Amino acid sequence: MSNSFEQFKHFVAQTSDAPIGLEIEQAEGSFIHTKQGISYVDFISGIAVSSLGHRHPAVVSAIKKQVDKHLHVMVYGEFVQEVQWNFAKELVELLPEPLEQVYLVNSGTEANEGALKLAKKSTQRTKLVAFHNSYHGDTHGSLSVTGRNVYRDPYLPLLPDVSFIHFNRIEDLSKIDTETAAVIVEPIQGEGGVVVAHLNWLQALRKRCTDVGAVLIFDEIQSGFARTGRFFAFEHYQVVPDILCLAKAMSGGMPMGAFVSSRERFKSFMYDPPLNHVTTFGGHPVSAAAALANLRVLRQGNYTAKARIIEKYARAILTGPGIVELRGLGAMLGLELRDRSLTQRVVERCFDKGILLGWTLHSNTLIRLAPPLTIPINLLVKTLESIKEAIEVAVDETIKKTVEKTIEDPLKIC
Repeated sequence: MSNSFEQFKHFVAQTSDAPIGLEIEQAEGSFIHTKQGISYVDFISGIAVSSLGHRHPAVVSAIKKQVDKHLHVMVYGEFVQEVQWNFAKELVELLPEPLEQVYLVNSGTEANEGALKLAKKSTQRTKLVAFHNSYHGDTHGSLSVTGRNVYRDPYLPLLPDVSFIHFNRIEDLSKIDTETAAVIVEPIQGEGGVVVAHLNWLQALRKRCTDVGAVLIFDEIQSGFARTGRFFAFEHYQVVPDILCLAKAMSGGMPMGAFVSSRERFKSFMYDPPLNHVTTFGGHPVSAAAALANLRVLRQGNYTAKARIIEKYARAILTGPGIVELRGLGAMLGLELRDRSLTQRVVERCFDKGILLGWTLHSNTLIRLAPPLTIPINLLVKTLESIKEAIEVAVDETIKKTVEKTIEDPLKIC
C-alpha cells in the first residue's frame, strides 16, 4: 500500500471501507493512467460523465481561455456572463417547447432539488410521486424521491408527502391525482438496473400528468447528451417533460448541472419572495465554458449514431452462458449476470486486465457499461471481447468447482 493511498484514506472522508484506490497520474481519451504506469480502459466514463473521453481538446482549450478571462464574479443570476447565456441558448435550441429557459447548478442532485422546488412553487401543491428502484441523488430532497431503501433508511424520516409507485405499471398511474405537484422519473432507470421505460407507459404517464395538472420531471442526468442514441432519452418516446434535469456528460468532465423548463414556470422563482432559489457557484464560468465546447462537439459529431453502434456491437458480442440479459439503449447499458459471485469475479478479472466497469454492492448482479462515445471501434470490440472472455472463464471456474465438490461428496447430488 503506497503512502499516497494512506494519505488519501487519512485526510479525505471515505464513502466505503474499500475504495478502488487507483492513484491517478493522467487521463486521456478512453484511458486512465496511474502513477504505477498501469493504463485502464474507462468503460464507465467516470459514471457516464466523460462521453467525449477524458480531456477532449476542445473542452480543455475552452477551459484555458475562460480561466484567462475570469472565474467566479457573483452569485448566480446577477451579472451577465456571456459564456453562461451562450451555453443556455445553444442548449435550448436542441429542445422542444416548453423547455425554453435553463437554470444552471453544480450537480445532478442539485438539478433535481431545484426541479422539485420549482414544481411545488409553481403549482402550490406539495405531493410528490416517484418510482420504486429509482435514484435521484443523495441530498435530502433528491433522496426523498429515491425509491431504494438501502439509500433511504439511514436518513429517515425524509420529506413528507412523497409516495412511490411501480415503474412501467400503467395501473399505478391512477395514484397521480389533482393534489400531486410533480412526478419525477428517469426514462431509463440507471442505478435501479438500467431498466428502460416502455413506450406506451411513458406516454400514458405524460397524459396522466397533463390531465391532473401535475408537473412531469424527467431526470436525464445519466441518459442525456447523446448517450442513448438520441440527444435526450425522451426523444425515443415522443413525449416532452415539463422540467428536464441534466448533469454528468453536460460539461465534459467539469462539475455542472441544470434544470430546464418554461419561462412562465420559472417566474415563480422571481416573486413571493424574490431570490427564493439561489446558488453561489451554479453556472460557474469555467464549467459553462467547458459545457459550451462539449455541446458544440456533440452537436457537430454524429455521436448519437456512435452510441447506437456501441449498442450493436455489445449485443452481438455479449452473449452466452452466465449472461441473463443486456438491457438499455445506445451506450447506456446494463449487463445482468447470473449471480453476485460471478459478477464480482468478472469485474475483478476485467480490472486485472485493465478494464474499468461499473458495479456496486447495491446492484450486485449488474455490470453497467457506459464507454466514451469517442472510443475507437477496434478498442470497443477488443474490450467487449475481453469482458466476454472474463465471463466465460468465471463460468468455467464455477462448473469446475461444482464438479470437484460432487466428486468429493457424491451423496449431495442424490
